[in-house]
Amino acid sequence: MRHGKKFNHLSRKTAHRKSMLANMACSLIEHKRINTTVAKAKALRQYVEPLITKSKNDTTHNRRIVFSNLRNKYAVSELFRDVAVKVGDRPGGYVRIIKLGNRQGDNADMAMVELVDYNEIYNPKGTKKKKSTRRRGGKKTTEATVEESTKVEESKNEKLENKDDA
Repeated sequence: MRHGKKFNHLSRKTAHRKSMLANMACSLIEHKRINTTVAKAKALRQYVEPLITKSKNDTTHNRRIVFSNLRNKYAVSELFRDVAVKVGDRPGGYVRIIKLGNRQGDNADMAMVELVDYNEIYNPKGTKKKKSTRRRGGKKTTEATVEESTKVEESKNEKLENKDDA
């Protein structure tokens, strides 16, 4: 029985599955976007996201762990040099899966797997969201609201000074 076993074996033996996921992860890191089946895409996401998280902290130990999984020194160097810098402030969710439809030959569900920060359509260069902080029970404060409140205070001060002068 397979109660509680959530890992998708992809109809492959262990060595074949590990090699396939390592090759797909290297291709994803190198090309930033690949096409595959939906099942392989979901398995790849589980495989590659912990490696990207490891790459955010560039130590010899982390490089060796990632290399033992990827087995490609060019992919490891690209991951630590370029990808880790780009995803440094992201807390997770480095991979996006977009379903494409069915494959012509065998009607398999296809998907495009891409690194989130490398898609220029969804995340154009130079545009970042304004960070806002929320306080419990309070209003949302951003830089714009702080500037507006200082302008209002200045105008009140000017009115008070004008009344005092008159």
